[in-house]
Amino acid sequence: MATDEEAPFQQTGWAGLRARLFHLYFVLRRPMTLGVRGLIHDAAANSVFLIRHTYVPGWQLPGGGVEVGETMVEALARELAEEGNIALAATPVLKSMHFNRRASRRDHVGLYLIENFSQTAPKLPDHEIAEAGFFPLDRLPEGTTPATLRRIAEVFLGEPASAYW
Repeated sequence: MATDEEAPFQQTGWAGLRARLFHLYFVLRRPMTLGVRGLIHDAAANSVFLIRHTYVPGWQLPGGGVEVGETMVEALARELAEEGNIALAATPVLKSMHFNRRASRRDHVGLYLIENFSQTAPKLPDHEIAEAGFFPLDRLPEGTTPATLRRIAEVFLGEPASAYW
């Protein structure tokens, strides 16, 4: 069901199998999955924070799954700390909700805009994050995923929010 522009970001090989196994685990553990992503905007530099995982192709917004007993904002704060050494300085703004049909038939993602934050230190590569950093909105890195580009256009260019991730 991927479009031609999304084809380079399809998970194949070990990474694809790993992703499917994670989703199988979550299907058994949680019939519906919920995730969060943070669009971290440094207004002074007009830049956004993106990450590149070690196991998924492309540059994307940081985030991850909401665990049992966790609020969406708590999950967002945890994921931002893990993936970017970023701490929320104010309550983030929920911009949109999306059905992530590429991940599974039961995955939903909440997108938050974060403009009040601090970064305790630059994020160094580790087993999960290959690269991370701030990029000017007019010079996003090659390989930024189509979903990430859509979310940025929805928030900053006034494009209508899609129901789909």
